[in-house]
Amino acid sequence: MNKIVIIVLLISTLFSKMPDAVSQNGMVVSSNAIASQIGAQVLRDGGNAVDAAVAVGFALAVVHPGAGNIGGGGFMVVRFADGTATTIDFREVAPLASSKDMFLDENGEVISGKSWNTSYAVGVPGTVAGLGYVHEKYGSKRWSSLIAPSIKVARYGHEIDYLNYMLLNSPYYKNFLSNDPETRSIFTKAEGYQVGDLLIQKDLANTLSRISSFGYKEFYEGKTADMIIDCMDRTNGLITHLDLINYRPVERDPIEFYYHDNKVITMPPASSGGIVLAEILNQLETIDLSSISYHSADHIHYMSEIEKRAYADRAEVLGDMDFIEIPIDTLIGDAYAAFKASDIDCCKASNSEDIIPFKTMNTEKEETTHYSVVDKWGNAVSVTTTVNGWYGSGITVDNAGFLLNNEMDDFSIKPGYPNKYGLVGSWANSIAPNKRMLSSMSPSIIEDEEGDLFLVVGSPGGSTIITTVAQIISNVIDYNMSLKDAVESPRTHHQWLPDKITIEDSRFSPHVIDKLEEYGHDIGIKRSIGEANCIMYDKKLNLFYGVSDDRRNGQAVGY
Repeated sequence: MNKIVIIVLLISTLFSKMPDAVSQNGMVVSSNAIASQIGAQVLRDGGNAVDAAVAVGFALAVVHPGAGNIGGGGFMVVRFADGTATTIDFREVAPLASSKDMFLDENGEVISGKSWNTSYAVGVPGTVAGLGYVHEKYGSKRWSSLIAPSIKVARYGHEIDYLNYMLLNSPYYKNFLSNDPETRSIFTKAEGYQVGDLLIQKDLANTLSRISSFGYKEFYEGKTADMIIDCMDRTNGLITHLDLINYRPVERDPIEFYYHDNKVITMPPASSGGIVLAEILNQLETIDLSSISYHSADHIHYMSEIEKRAYADRAEVLGDMDFIEIPIDTLIGDAYAAFKASDIDCCKASNSEDIIPFKTMNTEKEETTHYSVVDKWGNAVSVTTTVNGWYGSGITVDNAGFLLNNEMDDFSIKPGYPNKYGLVGSWANSIAPNKRMLSSMSPSIIEDEEGDLFLVVGSPGGSTIITTVAQIISNVIDYNMSLKDAVESPRTHHQWLPDKITIEDSRFSPHVIDKLEEYGHDIGIKRSIGEANCIMYDKKLNLFYGVSDDRRNGQAVGY
């Protein structure tokens, strides 16, 4: 069998790029090699995909402090081996003391920076509760055994990798992380960090030890909770003991739809990812892609026109479904997709201001992190978490060693006013106590035409998450790309406002760009878009292919 597999894979290299890892028993792909190795070891020790996902989540809090977290929140999609699926929403919520005008001055104008780098920006963290909840219900290994490796890494240190080296030594983040004395003491050095330097986090190790010994509720009711409140008192924040005690993750039915007979299983609101992803792919299905060359000007034109129509609906009608009515079935339906795509001109860009959002029809920051896990039984988990911007609010909980998020910026702090990622919103995403802020996180799992596991996908990237995931799915299904080619292929992005196509720097020909400009598109350049960490299951060979995006420095580990 092994010889046959090797021959098949060698032949495949003639036509496409090889995956980063191949295995028969399970796979973990995350943004950090240490975290992936910890998760893979859980699988080797007999844990299931949920167990490994929990272990990876805590590991990323240690080795990927800019985005991995226990001071933030996220979303998880789980598909079990029997084909049933569920989602866990552990998004942060607004504190009880929050209000819709809390970031506005007496004239109704936005106070610069208040929703970003102050304690007012901090939503009640959900990560620990989410990981605890999913382990309690679906895990199989001892809770403490899943956290133990991360405690060890935090206590004895891990080597600074290139990504952390670049972030911690950048002038902007050195200054940002110096604003809070607790943060400054952990994440800054006068002489700067070098690749290979040890980052030791003893306070974080102690926090993880408490969570390990007393369970996930310790974070919300025990000594760690007291530390969070002490930090709020020190920094004039809003979170109280009652906020922490009352926090609950929510298990929800997934958004499910079909793309060319492949079932897509993804997140419902407060993630906008599932609905917007459905809108993009459903509209794309109305286009005859077989007649359009891949990454030609026409291909990018159609994709951008579709994306801007979907993002217009995101801005207008999406928010926390526990607070507002959302017409999900209509938004993800084929009829609505056909209607939205019907006015796309083949050779002319539409003006974003002329696109009509859903309400008049007849009827995130880039610094997230994503990981994917599959076990030998066929259980699959797709997880995206965040503290919002790199290092969140920049505020570290006193003597606890972890950073707090700045997710309150993901609310519509003023209708029509863009957040840090240029996304605008309406009253649907306005601030209210206990409300979840809208997100673009899009962890997703795809079944093949026969209903078997096929893809586990997701990405960080703020507002670009959804378009990254959509393009990878289309690359695989529409263009029969290998997973590696699908992930590494250059990406584009349009989010309605600003009215601009963003393309990855130096990865598209001048001819294509000139043609897009002839169609009336404004073109912006970006170094990279997204960081997809994905898994494909090849049921013919009974193999898992893991791919970690080369845009950053993650790793796929199988066994």
